[in-house]
Amino acid sequence: MKYVYPACFYKEKNGRYSVEVPDFPLATFGDDLADAIYMASDAVAGRILLMLKDGEPLPRASAPGSIAPDDESGFVSMLYVDLDLLKQNHDETPVKKRSRFHHGLTMRRSAKTSIFPQRLKMPL
Repeated sequence: MKYVYPACFYKEKNGRYSVEVPDFPLATFGDDLADAIYMASDAVAGRILLMLKDGEPLPRASAPGSIAPDDESGFVSMLYVDLDLLKQNHDETPVKKRSRFHHGLTMRRSAKTSIFPQRLKMPL
């Protein structure tokens, strides 16, 4: 499932971008424009997944021309959300509890050696 929603982007004085998505009651920001687009798309995807899970109807996307930023520093751009791709990359397969790192810690502990360097053991 693919969705497209308009969003208002505002460049802040610190160089970051704030984003508002009028069709959903959400706002986010990014360190730069690319990050703001990613964060907004991710926020919309999360909201869509929750709404679908709860059986709520999704809002109809507003026409880009009907959305206007609150001030002159803002602009409107479309957000693209691909839920199929999101589900592929974020499947719900359980993660193996005993990782290789955990195994290494267990082996060290069983060999009665400390995993902390001597410098960390010394009092300040």
